[in-house]
Amino acid sequence: MDKEDGAVNRFHLKHVYESQQFDRELLDTLFRVADEIKADLIRGDRSRYRLEGKIMASLFYEPSTRTRFSFESAMTRLGGDILTTENARKFSSAAKGETIEDTARIMAGYADAIVMRHYESGSAERAARVSPVPVISAGDGAGQHPTQALLDMYTLKDNFGQIDRLRIVMVGDLKYGRTVRSLCYLLTKYDNIEIVFASPTVCRMEDDIKEYLDRYQVPWSEETELDQVLPEVDCVYMTRIQKERFVVPEEYEEAAGKYILTLEKVRTMKERAIIMHPLPRVDEIPSEVDADPRARYFDQAQNGLYIRMALLYLLLQQA
Repeated sequence: MDKEDGAVNRFHLKHVYESQQFDRELLDTLFRVADEIKADLIRGDRSRYRLEGKIMASLFYEPSTRTRFSFESAMTRLGGDILTTENARKFSSAAKGETIEDTARIMAGYADAIVMRHYESGSAERAARVSPVPVISAGDGAGQHPTQALLDMYTLKDNFGQIDRLRIVMVGDLKYGRTVRSLCYLLTKYDNIEIVFASPTVCRMEDDIKEYLDRYQVPWSEETELDQVLPEVDCVYMTRIQKERFVVPEEYEEAAGKYILTLEKVRTMKERAIIMHPLPRVDEIPSEVDADPRARYFDQAQNGLYIRMALLYLLLQQA
């Protein structure tokens, strides 16, 4: 058995729709394949992992830049092909009232994998229940964004060499931020993790995540003053206030602009601490912070390519 076959045999998922599906062994396998893919591409070589003859359907019902293009780039770099639409909400049969389940059944006849972003929480899991081919969530409303969390974890590992014993502050829109929700689920797989939530009152992390952290004995706390926390953490995970998710405009106005990570504040952080952000950003990280060596959000976005290449390979080689 060669190393590629060994990795596939240890990766037993068929679909990816939530972070809770992953254990530490699956994460280790995914990260190892991503490391090898990254090394190949940095050297300018073709990836040793290939998916010639495979087709990925890209169904995005919400706007996306990084997630959509990194998935499509990932499939192309693996030697596969893609089927895509600019706006599935408008240009697919969803505009005619077709259900997620029916769309998944139809697309499964055209492609070997379906990557779906949808505005309804739980949509990818619904598609996975009826699809004979792998379904991968690319974000579902305010629910989860598991592949973002996977690349976030990979970024932590890439920077610190390990993920255990880290203290992380999550900042901004924690109520509607699917990326921080998914990341919390994955962090419970590691030891001696501590999480601090810093958000406006109207954007606090939901109780279901706090209860999940309690169940897995991951210490967490809530802070209102970010300045007090910055010198004490290993990672600052910034998020934008998502205007499009607010029903009450006054609540958005209350939250917008409350936490801005200025260069002056960055200078109070640990020398080896890092700044992450799922992007896009609005005003929460001024552009002058980009040159600081602690800024890792563009590397983080690049890591999305390696993780998604690894994930597609592991899912499709066993399909």
